[in-house]
Amino acid sequence: MPTFGQLIAEPTFILIDTAIVGHVGESALAGLALGSTIILTAVGLCVFLAYATTSQVARLFGAGRVREGLQAGIDGLWLALAIGTVLAVGLFAASEPLCWLLGGRGGDLSQAVAYTRAVVLGAPGMLLVYAANGLYRGFQKVGITLAAAVAGAVLNTVLDVAFVIVLGWGVGGSGFATFIAQWFMGLALLIPVARWARRQRVSLAPRWANIAGAGRDGLPLFVRTLALRCGLVGTVVAAASLGTEVLASYQVVNASWNFTLNVLDSVAIAGQTLVGAELGAARWAQARSLTRLTLRAGLGVGVVVGLLFAILGFTAPQLFSPNAEVQHLACLGMVITGAALPLQSWMWAADGILIGAGDFRYLARTCALVSAIYLAALLALALGIAPHIPDTAARCALLWLGFDFILMGGRALANGLRIRTDAWMHRPSA
Repeated sequence: MPTFGQLIAEPTFILIDTAIVGHVGESALAGLALGSTIILTAVGLCVFLAYATTSQVARLFGAGRVREGLQAGIDGLWLALAIGTVLAVGLFAASEPLCWLLGGRGGDLSQAVAYTRAVVLGAPGMLLVYAANGLYRGFQKVGITLAAAVAGAVLNTVLDVAFVIVLGWGVGGSGFATFIAQWFMGLALLIPVARWARRQRVSLAPRWANIAGAGRDGLPLFVRTLALRCGLVGTVVAAASLGTEVLASYQVVNASWNFTLNVLDSVAIAGQTLVGAELGAARWAQARSLTRLTLRAGLGVGVVVGLLFAILGFTAPQLFSPNAEVQHLACLGMVITGAALPLQSWMWAADGILIGAGDFRYLARTCALVSAIYLAALLALALGIAPHIPDTAARCALLWLGFDFILMGGRALANGLRIRTDAWMHRPSA
């Protein structure tokens, strides 16, 4: 439960942004869809900062090597700050061509650029949050991350209302609110780390060789996440090719899915942390038992959440847009995705287990293969199938069926085949 609370911070920011910006207009909502895709893609590619740190720290913690685990976490924080700074500068400079490449034109493009240029300023703070979360999860101290997440979400909501509604800054004000909240969370999480390091007599100074090593170790996870993000970006591009209303409805469903996904991922990360610690202690039977428990929990949570998600599809879209067509298309997407959430939940649970075991290379290979198949299917939909289907709802339904059962279903198949074996139960490195 604390892991879930911490995980929903970033999707909560986007969900709040969507609910507030949606009432500014369809063009603002479409611009938010493009801008949030850029920042979530860029920052999401760096999720290895959390996952690799969690896996390494959890196994060192399980082996009783606490000081080494803390030092590894601090190396991850320095790496996060360096990568975040480069991202902020690069994305700010390239915001307009990136939004254009995603399909932004006219008013949609100007709105997307305004949001992107504001929100990317928080990229270093966002990545500090990722790396700090990995450290705290590895040591099973997730209460701290929960407190920071709740405080960040509250701050973001207050600033969003003030900047967008009271001051009338529009979609750019929403991005600026998120930028401030992200830096607040990142700095808040650094304070306990500094105190803990002082008690353990661990240096806070950067160790560049170890930081570079952490980057190399996280490369397969980067490839895995890059492949997944290519699939997600491909979905946005396909939605944009189907029109502004489809793109706006995609943003509603995607923001809701990203929020809901963290209910599922909280099970996966709990399993990742606990199984990683058992593998670090060489307790193989307990690791296998926890794996079975995590998968069953993931499936059970997916059934409940999927049902609620589908039911909310009939009412929730009204909170995000007054446009009846956008509401109808969003409802359709939420019902289809709700039906697929049990499968997705099981898949994410297996994904967490394999990450906790350090089976990064297998995840990179299989995710790249599945994403390539999915992108080919999207191309066929956009260029070969959609032009022959005049009904917008039918084309939108095909988009979500492909996302849920080709991209996510393919990953579930790959993870299931791996988890049935013992090949993923690697011993932690010395």
